[in-house]
Formats: sequence, C-alpha cells, structure tokens
Amino acid sequence: MNGVKPAAPDGIAPLPDLLESPPLRSLIAELYGPGEGIFAAQKERYLNLAEQFNQRFGAGQEVRIFSSPGRSEIGGNHTDHNHGKVLGASIQLDCVAAAAKTGDGRISIYDKSYGEDYVIDLGEDLSPRPGETGSAALVRGITAGFQNPSLTGGAPFALGGFSACIESRVLPGSGVSSSAAFEMLIGGILNVLYNGGKLPVEKLAVMGQYGENNYWGKASGLLDQMTCGAGGMAAIDFENPSAPALRRIPFDFASRRCVLVLVNTGGSHANLSGEYSAIPGEMKSVAAFFGKEALRGLTLTEILRSLPDLRSKCGDRAVLRALHFLQENARVDEEIEALKGNDFPRFLSLIQESGDSSYRFLQNVTVPGSIEAQNIPVCLALTEAFFRERRLNVQTRRAACRVHGGGFAGVIQVFLPQEEAEAYTAWMHGALGYTGEGPSPVFIMSIRPRGLVEITKP
Repeated sequence: MNGVKPAAPDGIAPLPDLLESPPLRSLIAELYGPGEGIFAAQKERYLNLAEQFNQRFGAGQEVRIFSSPGRSEIGGNHTDHNHGKVLGASIQLDCVAAAAKTGDGRISIYDKSYGEDYVIDLGEDLSPRPGETGSAALVRGITAGFQNPSLTGGAPFALGGFSACIESRVLPGSGVSSSAAFEMLIGGILNVLYNGGKLPVEKLAVMGQYGENNYWGKASGLLDQMTCGAGGMAAIDFENPSAPALRRIPFDFASRRCVLVLVNTGGSHANLSGEYSAIPGEMKSVAAFFGKEALRGLTLTEILRSLPDLRSKCGDRAVLRALHFLQENARVDEEIEALKGNDFPRFLSLIQESGDSSYRFLQNVTVPGSIEAQNIPVCLALTEAFFRERRLNVQTRRAACRVHGGGFAGVIQVFLPQEEAEAYTAWMHGALGYTGEGPSPVFIMSIRPRGLVEITKP
C-alpha cells in the first residue's frame, strides 16, 4: 500500500527503567500532578497496560506509551463549527496506549476500557463499511484521512501497522471528549511511528474530525481534537477552518486559589448525534439566508434588519442559536483579556454569561421534549443554590457554573474557590444521592500543561 512503511526497532530502554528516569518522573508529575503516590499509580498503570500488550500480542516487542488527554471547554460553546473562536484546556484525565510497530500493514487494537478488539487492514479499501461502528470506524476514518490529499495538503502521510492496548480514563459520553482523546491518540501513534513526529497538532485534529464526521456520522467541529492535542489552556480561532490559529494562554487557576470542577449529571451523549448536528445545521441555515457558508462575519445589525423574513424561513430556534454564536464569539475575546489583565471576577462573570446564553439561546441543556430527564438543569440549580448558601457571589463574583461541552447530557462545569471544593462535593453527593459506591459524580480537575504526548519518547 502507498505510504506503508515496515516496522523497525527504535532502541528505547526497557519500560520499567525508562519510567524511573528523572525526565519521565518529571513528565508524569506535569501530566498528573506531583507526589510519589501519583507517580507510583501511573507507573503501575503503564506497566499493567504493557503486560496486557505482551499477553495479547507477544512479548519482546519495543512497547511505547502514548497519552492523549480529555478536554474542558472554557469558552466558545458551539462556535467552532461556524468558524468561531474557542477557549479550552486539556485536563489530567487521559487515554493511554501501549503500542509497537508491526510489519504487516495492519492496525490491531484491544481497547481494555470498552472491551473492543479489532483489526484494520491498511492494504484493503479504507472507505466506510456498512455496519462498522465504534472505535474501529474511527480508526478506519483516521487512516483514510492520512491518505486523503485534500486533507494532507498534497502527498499522503505515511501509514503503517501497529499493535496497541488502550485504556481510557476520559469519562465516556460526558462532554470531556473521550472520542477526540482517542482520535488524537491514534493520530499521534501514526505520527510518531511513521512520520517522525513531524505532523502538527492541527493536522492530526483534522484527521480525527474527518473520521468522526464521515465514519461516525457526528457533525463535530475541531474544538475537541485541537484542545486535546494542544495542552494547557489554548485559544483557537477557526476563521480559516483548514488552518486554525492556535495560541496558548499561560494562566494557572491555582494561582487564584480556584479549582475547576466537573459534575457528571448522568445520561450519555452516545445517542444524541441528531441533537448535536441540528445546532450547526440551524446556525448555517441563518448564514445561508445571507449568502454565507458560516456565521463568522455576520453582524447583529444584519440579523435585526432581516428578522421577520429570517424567522419565517429559518425558524426562531435557529435565530436564537445564531444570536448565541455572535455573543459567544465576542465573549471568548473578553475572557482572554480578563485573564491577561488578571481580572478574575470579570472572567467568572463571563463564564456565567456563557452558561446563561447556552441555556436560553443555544438551548443545549435538555433534549427537546424530555420532561422527566433534565439532569443538567437540576445540577445547575443545585450548584447555584450552593453558591447562595455559601454567599460566594455577594460582593464580588467568586464562583460560576455552566453547561459543559456539547450539552443535552453529561457534564456541568463549575469554578470554585479551593476552600469550597470539599463542601461543594459533599453538597452534590447529598443532593444526588451518592452513597460512595462506584465513582463520584464530582471531579476536581487540574489543567494539564501538555496535550498529546509520547511518554516513552527516547
């Protein structure tokens, strides 16, 4: 097959010795936090995954460890697919692979977290296959993207076989982009093993989006993949969607004694593709009314001038979603300026405004027609009750909450003073009836300074 290279040994050190080296100890502390306990837990995780690899694919291969984080959207809710601006951050929850080159032109994957076991033969037709679903469809789509000149910008990127065992701690179906973390992980493995690590995050993100759009049927933008790949807090401008402008925003929430909390409200995104696809579809119907491909560049004056015809032809929800886009796109710049100016109360006010706009205008907190299941509004109401109980926003804003990510199900995002995190966790546990069995629905996040990375880089 064109672009497929044979396997070749890389000569990396034995994994246990490599993990104990000072550079890797330092890297693991960056990714997951400091402390011997955290290091020991991650080392055990990597070694267990490598042992799983040996059991399934045979010992003696040079196993390498790759990590791709989930992400938290900070600003720019549903703006990327209309060439908008976003502010996002990678988080410490990640998707990890133990992988090794093969010379057979086949990608063989065992996904420990989801119990999936599949093979993609790179010598066969990589077009979508009827009935193929899940991760296998995504991998096929990503590899097809590597060979697509319209995506690569010319010659196809190199492909080759590898075997991998994968384990993910990115919450599935909850809005922290488990699918994008997986997509970037696959692209990252192919980048390192067969392209010398030269492909930029932006290109790998396009491959992930291509797989998701065309092989999974989900009309996602590039926000998730770009944020997972970039690391830290990143501002991304999609005015030119084929070449998004990425810049990192150096800000440490811990310096303001603030924690980022995600609350898993229950439910899953898995069966909501239609709801997500409707958002960009309706926004673009408004853009099309004005002869545009996307909403970027449209002004409020233009909308107001044509409002009666616009409401008649596109519908009121489409108009409201377009208004959300215009306001949210401008709000991202304001959030960045607030962080750069060290005006944290203003930043939190903008986060709250973003959440209110998503609730009222974008309308992505409940599935239309759902009466009994309104998990996100319930958890937002509980959180705001906690704010009032603790008087967190009486004189100046010290806390904020909003729907997170795609919405409709999954996660809300909460910003809290560090000293309130324990009380808030107990408050939500009590309100949601959490008894201590299974994982807590409340996750105290840290922003991970690195995105897609090979842990065992020689």
